[in-house]
Amino acid sequence: FKVGIYGWRKRCLYLLILGLLVMVIVNLALTLWVLKVMEFSSEGMGQLRIVTGGIQLSGQAMVLDALLASSIRSRRGQPITVESSRNFTINTRDEGGRIVNRIFLGNDRLVCLARGFRVTDTRGTVLFSADKKEVVVGAEVLRVTGDGGAIFDGTVQTPLVRADSGNELRLESPTRSLEVRAPLGVLMESRAGDISASCLTDLKLQSVAGAVRLDSANVYLSGLKTATPTPQSPPPRGHHPTGHEIYQLCVCSNGKLFLAPPEGLCAADDDSTVCR
Repeated sequence: FKVGIYGWRKRCLYLLILGLLVMVIVNLALTLWVLKVMEFSSEGMGQLRIVTGGIQLSGQAMVLDALLASSIRSRRGQPITVESSRNFTINTRDEGGRIVNRIFLGNDRLVCLARGFRVTDTRGTVLFSADKKEVVVGAEVLRVTGDGGAIFDGTVQTPLVRADSGNELRLESPTRSLEVRAPLGVLMESRAGDISASCLTDLKLQSVAGAVRLDSANVYLSGLKTATPTPQSPPPRGHHPTGHEIYQLCVCSNGKLFLAPPEGLCAADDDSTVCR
């Protein structure tokens, strides 16, 4: 009695073993090819290296979904570039998982969501700070170069307002009033030109505890009304007319100024509208 595999069963077994051997060889070849193409090594995969404290990537990386990391930095002396085809968003969360800060960079806008925003220089000096209560500009000079200037809806507190050399300075409120206040004093100075103040109704100069002084070599008050008292008194003896018309500057009881002829008294008629 013979024990074993003979005939067609033996041939099928040999074919099965040969097929398995071919599959093992092909699988091993594909594995080696994948390892070669992906550049697998003991340090990492391709340009991705496993280092102490994280991973190191040399070149470009494409993130198809969310990227969670505690720190992203470039090599020393090398720049880092983050690029997105649509928008770029950075979120930070608190211990409960709620978003507390967000930076959104879109095609036409940059949105920053935070309780406070601060810009400092290398020495730690605050250049710009903004929160719910106030906005602080810590730079030495705030320069506005737009054609429309700067528009403020509320109050502006600053020690100095000036224009660049060769440009005019204009403080304007198109539909409301404009107030300039200071506890110690307000100084308006023009070193190389004139200062002009114009209004539609009244221009009032008021000093509560001091005086209003006009300190100049020449003081011109043009456009004052001239009172002609009736009857006119004769000119004093020895009066000779000169080439310039000289008038008397008179003051009404209500403080209004007017001019009177050089001859006679500094007075106006009761029915005159000069002092009204």
